[in-house]
Amino acid sequence: MSYFKNLTNAYPILKILGNRYVIVLVFFTIWMLFLDNTSYLEHRILNKQLNELEDNKKYYQDEIRKDRENIKQLKNPDQIEKYAREKYYMKRDSEDIYIIEFEDDSIKDEKTDSKSL
Repeated sequence: MSYFKNLTNAYPILKILGNRYVIVLVFFTIWMLFLDNTSYLEHRILNKQLNELEDNKKYYQDEIRKDRENIKQLKNPDQIEKYAREKYYMKRDSEDIYIIEFEDDSIKDEKTDSKSL
């Protein structure tokens, strides 16, 4: 017992750290920050996921808005014909369609294909 008294007299910080309330407080703090299911680290991960989901939500809401505008435009028969001609290269029986690709476009396509391999 005198050994511990000599230590506490030599190092007064051990008196404070040896207090049972301080020990319980330190244990509780470590437990809540690192070990519990609702720990700080777990909250950081969940907040990152929440931010990603909110970004996805915003992106999909923008896409829905664009699609609604396209649907409104496609209610007009002239717009349907324009869309079919541009997107699906449809034509009338008396027409011929020529697709023109510029040299720069094919070079860019080849570069992106080689990068993806």
